[in-house]
Amino acid sequence: MPVRYPRPLRPGDRIGVTSPSSGVPEELRERLAVAVRDVEARGYEVVTGRCMDGSGHVSAPAADRAAELMAMLTDPGIRAVVPPWGGETAIDLLPLIDWETVRAAEPTWVVGYSDMSTVMTPLTLLTGVATVHGNNLMDTPYRVPEGLVSWFDVVAAAPGHRFTQIPPERHRASGWDDWAAHPDARTLTLDIPGRWTRLDGGGDVDVEGRLIGGCVEMLCNLTGTPYLDTSAFARTHAPEGLLVYVEAAGDDALAICRYLHGMRLAGFFDAANAVLVGRTAAPDTASLTQHQAVMDALGPLNVPIVADVECGHVPPYLPLVNGARCRVVHTATRSEVTQTLD
Repeated sequence: MPVRYPRPLRPGDRIGVTSPSSGVPEELRERLAVAVRDVEARGYEVVTGRCMDGSGHVSAPAADRAAELMAMLTDPGIRAVVPPWGGETAIDLLPLIDWETVRAAEPTWVVGYSDMSTVMTPLTLLTGVATVHGNNLMDTPYRVPEGLVSWFDVVAAAPGHRFTQIPPERHRASGWDDWAAHPDARTLTLDIPGRWTRLDGGGDVDVEGRLIGGCVEMLCNLTGTPYLDTSAFARTHAPEGLLVYVEAAGDDALAICRYLHGMRLAGFFDAANAVLVGRTAAPDTASLTQHQAVMDALGPLNVPIVADVECGHVPPYLPLVNGARCRVVHTATRSEVTQTLD
């Protein structure tokens, strides 16, 4: 059964903004306004939902957040849903979403990362609809480094579109811009060099499969539930196997090691032809680095494991499409990701 791709966005289409997890505090509302204006400058109409309150860790009660997300996903007039960012507890939405209704609706693009993995990865696994793991709405004003694409490029692409991304080999060392003081920040600070790292040994990597993955700290909580059955997805949509990507947001290496062990034992990586690991600023511990944590947990898979990929919480952002056919090449002189929307 083929993966389903929402139709390409065109000028005049509507984009829904809602916060399935955390909302936006008052001091960052101007940054939100800057991001919305950038979307509108592309010719899109922005529809902002009511679940946007940033005074607590969630934007609204779970029932309200689920209802607003469902309404946007099933409204044929809304062509994409883009949250301001992630958060902490989007997991409470999952039993409140009518997945059958979402599956029956015309597909809608959903874009995001971090806690949005809690919603987007199950959305692809349960409905077969592609989703975009990439920068969130609040990151949208940043200029895209050469070699990468933005989520705008993905959601406007035609069926069958193929695109290659080449990492800029520079990233942000630490910290975040002060959006309260500088809401119109548009230049990513990429102040340290860095390439991808093969963790499982030497030699070139050239591997293909369908993409699926997300944030470790969020997805680990779904292991053993109906919302994270990658094996069933592979049987239905990816007999060629999967390219699984994971990225650590902030937990230390010991915690990430435990989470990845649990995900492996639950079968999350069973159909993986390779594993991509996002670059992270999360801390090492005295006895274990983040790279060692990955190998301790995932080494038994005996597949290529490539780390320091630009698919996580360290800028820049290399969008990955859950469900897309993908080829990853990594050699001593070349690293690239080619995705095909078919």
